[in-house]
Amino acid sequence: MITAMDDQIGRVLDALDKKKMRDNTLIIFHSDNGGTRNAMFAGEGDMSKIKIPCDNGPYRDGKGSLYEGGTRVVSLANWPGHIPAGSTVDEMIHVVDMYPTLAGLAGAPLGKSKPLDGLDMWPTISEGRPSPRTEIVYNVEPFRAGIRQGDWKLIWRTPLPSAVELYDIRQDPSEANNVAAGNPEKVAALQKRANELAAAMAKPMLLQAEFNAMRERLHMPPALPKEEFELNEEQ
Repeated sequence: MITAMDDQIGRVLDALDKKKMRDNTLIIFHSDNGGTRNAMFAGEGDMSKIKIPCDNGPYRDGKGSLYEGGTRVVSLANWPGHIPAGSTVDEMIHVVDMYPTLAGLAGAPLGKSKPLDGLDMWPTISEGRPSPRTEIVYNVEPFRAGIRQGDWKLIWRTPLPSAVELYDIRQDPSEANNVAAGNPEKVAALQKRANELAAAMAKPMLLQAEFNAMRERLHMPPALPKEEFELNEEQ
């Protein structure tokens, strides 16, 4: 797949060069999640005897989780004369920031838009300025939430037995040291924020969607290769 993508991206770049549009084109490439470490997300085949090859480096877990291995991904941006070659950005940027960033570059108005979660990150990307983003909402669901504010990241699982994890991402990007017990005020503040976000959602629809997703996961052979489940529903 990587080879095929590389070939096709090369064809796009060649076409831009031939049309003399390369210097007026911003190219962005990014993933939507980290590599799969859980058989549940590895496809429809039987994964019970297959070692999943994905490697997310120092980051914990992978696709489908709220840990950095599932949520922190690489993004590449290239625009000759506008982004310094070989530069890197280690600032908080969320995928929702792409819309206002690209709209700003294109001169598209945002005044009539609904309130946006995204922020214009062009000064951060092109000049290395500090990110204006102070919060990342990884996910808020009926049964779990993941929120980062500054360097603090909360992972909160609400089904019994509930679990609370707090990490200093700057100092502990591998999420190896849960410091929730020593920082109860920070835990409470992030839990309050998660509840605020949850209260703004369409709860009945969200709950129904999550129950349906859980039901489907029970039938997935990659996740449960040695067990069979029957779901009995009362009409």
